[in-house]
Amino acid sequence: MTTSASSSPRIGYLGPEGTFTEQAILTQGDLAAATHVLCRSHADVLHRTQAGEVDFGFAAIENSIEGTVNVIQDALAFDADLLIQREVVIPITMNLLVRPGGSLSDVTEVISYPHALAQVRAFIRDNLADADTVAANSTADAARLLAESGTPNQGAVGTALAAERYGLDIAAAGIEDHTGNETRFVVMAREGIPAPTGHDKTSIVVFQRADRPGSLLAILQEFAARSINLTKLESRPTRQGLGDYCFLLDLEGHISDELVADCLKTLKAKQSNVKFLGSYPAAGEHGDDQRAEADAAWTDAESWLDQLRAKQL
Repeated sequence: MTTSASSSPRIGYLGPEGTFTEQAILTQGDLAAATHVLCRSHADVLHRTQAGEVDFGFAAIENSIEGTVNVIQDALAFDADLLIQREVVIPITMNLLVRPGGSLSDVTEVISYPHALAQVRAFIRDNLADADTVAANSTADAARLLAESGTPNQGAVGTALAAERYGLDIAAAGIEDHTGNETRFVVMAREGIPAPTGHDKTSIVVFQRADRPGSLLAILQEFAARSINLTKLESRPTRQGLGDYCFLLDLEGHISDELVADCLKTLKAKQSNVKFLGSYPAAGEHGDDQRAEADAAWTDAESWLDQLRAKQL
């Protein structure tokens, strides 16, 4: 992440303080040192980034339990002209927060972000069966509302960071329904494709030229033929009418990789409309060795073809 030498880069993300988003930012040294700009909503993060009010936007795009954060994914696909610069994946630990001195038995109302409430359904069912649930703009906003309300029977689902920031107690820790819960975040900017690292991911949106039998298979065959692994495949309505869908894909590799570039070129020629969302450093383990083997095979095949063409009269 770079900006002018005379100023710290500005990074916008969903506020208030204490969100999982802020927690993810703090895991990245350069992002933690940036100037942080709190935004009121996901839409505000994207708008400020697009308008140049911040240098980078940072937002959750996918959760391992609840799936895609559609407001971010759809904005990247249809509305914003932004490029993903990096992905960050962190484990998600949910906590039930209460006012100082409160306890689990006091809680008759639980407030939090809807995605967070969905990830603690079993805990609420088993421990707070009669409690009402109330939606908030974020987990940190729920913690802030709890701290300001003075209502003794309220609890909030949020981060340990939020408990620290708003002076709350943790009545129950690790209340998520599933272990291995992770959220994927992305850094977005108006321009720029990071240099390849050998451990990269590329995101695209493919709009079908025509809705006909086998159209998805035709798209997938381009990746299979080149041994390019897809890490995500999702269909989304194009907003053009019922039954009109596009495909959002994440794939291993960088646009500078010969196989990836050839695949994207072929898709563009066959499908007409392909939106490039970025090639960027990937988090986690990926098939680097498999891609290297496929690249070598592709290079050998092209060399073989060049030799045949050289024999033309």
